[in-house]
Amino acid sequence: MTEPAGLVNDEERADDRIERRHLQVIGVLLVASFVVILNETVMSIAIPVLQVELGVHPSVGQWLTTAFMLTMAVIIPLTGYLIQRIPTRTLFVLAMSLFTAGTLIAFAAPGFGVLLFARVVQASGTALMLPLLMTTIMTLVPPARRGAMMGNISIVIAVAPALGPTLSGFILDHFGWRWIFGFVAPIALVTLVLGARFVVSVSETTKAGVDILSIPLAVLGFGGLVYGLVSIGESAQDSATIPVVVPFLIGAVALSGFLGRQFRLQREDRALLDLRVFGYRQFSISVVAMLVGMATMMGTFIIVPYFAQSVIYLDPFETGLITLPGGLLMGLAGPIVGRVYDRRGPLVLVIPGSILVSAGVWMLTTVNTSTSFWWLLLSNMALCLGLSATFTPLMTSGLGSVAAHLYAHGSAVVGTFQQVAGAAGTALFVTVMTVVASRSGHPHDSPEAIAEGVRMVFLVAGILSFVLIAACAFVRKPANPVDHAHTASVGAPAQGI
Repeated sequence: MTEPAGLVNDEERADDRIERRHLQVIGVLLVASFVVILNETVMSIAIPVLQVELGVHPSVGQWLTTAFMLTMAVIIPLTGYLIQRIPTRTLFVLAMSLFTAGTLIAFAAPGFGVLLFARVVQASGTALMLPLLMTTIMTLVPPARRGAMMGNISIVIAVAPALGPTLSGFILDHFGWRWIFGFVAPIALVTLVLGARFVVSVSETTKAGVDILSIPLAVLGFGGLVYGLVSIGESAQDSATIPVVVPFLIGAVALSGFLGRQFRLQREDRALLDLRVFGYRQFSISVVAMLVGMATMMGTFIIVPYFAQSVIYLDPFETGLITLPGGLLMGLAGPIVGRVYDRRGPLVLVIPGSILVSAGVWMLTTVNTSTSFWWLLLSNMALCLGLSATFTPLMTSGLGSVAAHLYAHGSAVVGTFQQVAGAAGTALFVTVMTVVASRSGHPHDSPEAIAEGVRMVFLVAGILSFVLIAACAFVRKPANPVDHAHTASVGAPAQGI
């Protein structure tokens, strides 16, 4: 005997409800993540200013962004282990304390070296926050509502970097570079206090040990490859301290050792970064697409402001305004994209989204010394809207396809690869620009040379965008996970807080 349709729907709606205390946890984590990720791009506008005030070259100044993302790429592999071992509230307090301390150090930094150290401390906190947010959402949110909730996450991981240049441009014009951090510090402190009050643990903790050897292998592997990309640009200007091949070789050997060790350790459930998540086809496809999208986004958010200030001579605030409409557009589109995903699946979003990303990038291949503000603004809006339509479905489809006991590792893999892609994209774009500008026949720091380098950057990015479109064509919505019951069972607070 079948039950009335209305009763079934009521039960389904009851199953899809999220407890108020869990919504509070997610809300605090969203705010905290927005604040910490905002710092990934606030330096993009400030680098030309710091270049003058602190006496650093662009290839050195970019390390304020590259070191931030590289630190995240090194620490995020640890988060799968940490989330399983440390209660949610404790990990949140640790993350926000590190970020707040780094922000205060940056505010008081007397020179470039201390400022770079402060960015590394900030990044250590940021690295813990985003995987913690994604794992918490995958644990607490029923499958039918994950798309909409991931739409909110897209506001964090995409809008915050887009708004960073606008905020820093305004502050630079009116207060000076130190107040980029002075503005963020009190917000970080308030978020830390609120989190300590409202965040509760959402899953059980274990006593799993950590493989010590995996940590230096991850540091040398991911760090070596990214530093190798940076060294190419330094070598073009005869400022490389070591031969370019050395960091690439060290990175490749260490990364091979790291991956081999994880394959062996995951058989005993002791892997620092459990690679079994790549056994899920949709996860693998989504990660490939996110890598290309993240590299394109972070590289663009660094190169376009530099071009705007160095070639068409916009002031910092005008430069920041280039990213503002795109960021607002992403914020408005994120929740809508999430709801469309829940109802229609990813394909209707990721195909037009990836095509928009490609269109925005190819528009930038035409820039020159007479490019207008409005052309940069329009291309950025196309890029941001496209990223908004792709990131949410990719994250939801990818993480939703893995088993519940691998959520923490899936989040760690996504976070690690996103940050490596972002750091590599930034280093690659700056390297291409530097090399081409140095060989352009003009002085390497002249507007004509920089414009020629930027055109080549976006030609490379345009080719990469075809990879994004191809990967998105294979993205599908995973079936409702059979382990939803397991998800519900671990929703109660863990003991020990």
